[in-house]
Amino acid sequence: MASIVCPKLCGFPARCRQWKLPRIQFLEKNMYTVWENQGFSSCHQKSIKTPRALASEVSFKASTPLNDKDSMLANYVPIYVMLQLEIITNDNVLKDKEGLKKQLKQLKDAGVDGVMCDVWWGIVESKGPKEYDWRAYRTLFQLVQDCKMKMQVVMSFHQCGGNIGDVVNIPIPHWVRDVGVTDPDIFYTDRVGNRNVEYLTIGVDNQPLFGGRTAIEMYSDYMKSFKENMVDFLEAELFTDIEVGLGPAGELRYPSYPQSQGWAFPGIGEFQCYDKYLKADFEEATTKVGHPEWEFPNDAGEYNNKPNETGFFGSKGYLSEKGKFFLTWYSNKLLIHGDEILEEANKAFMGCKVKLACKISGIHWWYKDETHAAELTAGYYNLNDRDGYCPIARMLSRHYAAFNFTCLEMRNSEQPTSAKSGPQELVQQVFTAVKREEGIMAGENALERYDYKAYNQILLSVRPNGVNRKESPKLKMEALTFLRLGDDLLLKKNYNLFKRFVKKLHADQEYCSDLRKYSTVVPLERSKPKIPIEELLEATERIQSFPFDDHTDMSVGGQLDDFIDGFFNMIPFL
Repeated sequence: MASIVCPKLCGFPARCRQWKLPRIQFLEKNMYTVWENQGFSSCHQKSIKTPRALASEVSFKASTPLNDKDSMLANYVPIYVMLQLEIITNDNVLKDKEGLKKQLKQLKDAGVDGVMCDVWWGIVESKGPKEYDWRAYRTLFQLVQDCKMKMQVVMSFHQCGGNIGDVVNIPIPHWVRDVGVTDPDIFYTDRVGNRNVEYLTIGVDNQPLFGGRTAIEMYSDYMKSFKENMVDFLEAELFTDIEVGLGPAGELRYPSYPQSQGWAFPGIGEFQCYDKYLKADFEEATTKVGHPEWEFPNDAGEYNNKPNETGFFGSKGYLSEKGKFFLTWYSNKLLIHGDEILEEANKAFMGCKVKLACKISGIHWWYKDETHAAELTAGYYNLNDRDGYCPIARMLSRHYAAFNFTCLEMRNSEQPTSAKSGPQELVQQVFTAVKREEGIMAGENALERYDYKAYNQILLSVRPNGVNRKESPKLKMEALTFLRLGDDLLLKKNYNLFKRFVKKLHADQEYCSDLRKYSTVVPLERSKPKIPIEELLEATERIQSFPFDDHTDMSVGGQLDDFIDGFFNMIPFL
């Protein structure tokens, strides 16, 4: 799944701004107009304003006073546990239905609200173009519904395999990969020509290379077919979220740190824009601004370099006029990619009582380095004086899509100092960006962890200022997606602590089956008008993050509790 290595743990990780909603236009030509007319440096060389200084611009909507009965439910954060990656096999069969039924019952007994599963493009449309087979997924959905649980589903247009935490291999459809035999540029490509077959390059989003269809048309047709074949489940409100896969590991990013290419933590990764389609786009862009001689960086290093070992980062090439233009183009292509596909998702599911969602990777290594190199190669143009996440949040908000962020469980103290990691500050910055844009914030843990330290950090991340016993809390995530269902989670010692964790997510309230008591359930509206690129770039102005508490007020316990739990777990009849 997602993307983060934590050596010290020897593991791998798989609306508050009163902002006038703008008219939007995602016209690529406007990006170059901004460059010429405004001057790029004005977009990100600005002082960082504090929340107090922005009081007239950024504020929380007034909280709704609640009665005693509902006051604590307003703090309730639902939890959805990820199902196994291979729960539907490559042969399109539900794996071990009876075993899964037993596991779902255990989750239900723990108070879990629902489960999440990937709906693999490579399985459903494997036989040929528009030959969709949804039978195995319908069987799975019926089982979950019978267990009286809810679901988050992911439109997974990427390959499973090759990312950290992937233990199975589910490629994208063979007939799509076959196009790549004669035209390998349909895949992301690094500087030396290595192809990444996890996900189609955004360079072919609007190229009719797949039997006359573009990549976006294939994704759109798939989502429309899902809706047509799942009408009964949609009407029954089984699904709470439709997450749209927008890149490798289902995340809106470039595949800049692939294990399949030899990347290892904490390497800065490499830019992934060397296919002929993106190269042609960049050449057109540079010509429009009068610099046809500009090329992609040739000194940005290799996958496992540190920032100071490269010219582009170490020698400040990323701050040059040419470097800024490249990074703007590179990150804006990603924004446009997400915007266009979410537009199609909105059309497909409009009127359904679901939320759209998009996953963003928590790239925390080198976050405390002035270059933010690992974020930049992934397409997140984030610097100490430039916010790379607020434009994404603004784009998502027009589609009523949740910003689903990873690495909620990670703490700075668990990372090697040499990696200059800052997962806690990163989560804080992102939460601030989403709330500034009146967006929906949700999150995931990146590592499979079942310990009290991870649980307490997650609880702090989902309710940064604790519970509010009188009114709706100002800072609260919409939901938590938890990695992952399996034998380890259901071991006695882990399961008992997990049940306590679920109770704390629910703010010590009993399981609530009615989402309307703690969330908003409404038909999905049509996306708002497109946002001009100028207004997206305005969102890059960095503000100081909203303050988080030092510790959660809903702790699952600490070292002493851990010791006591360990003692009782050794007693077989308890």
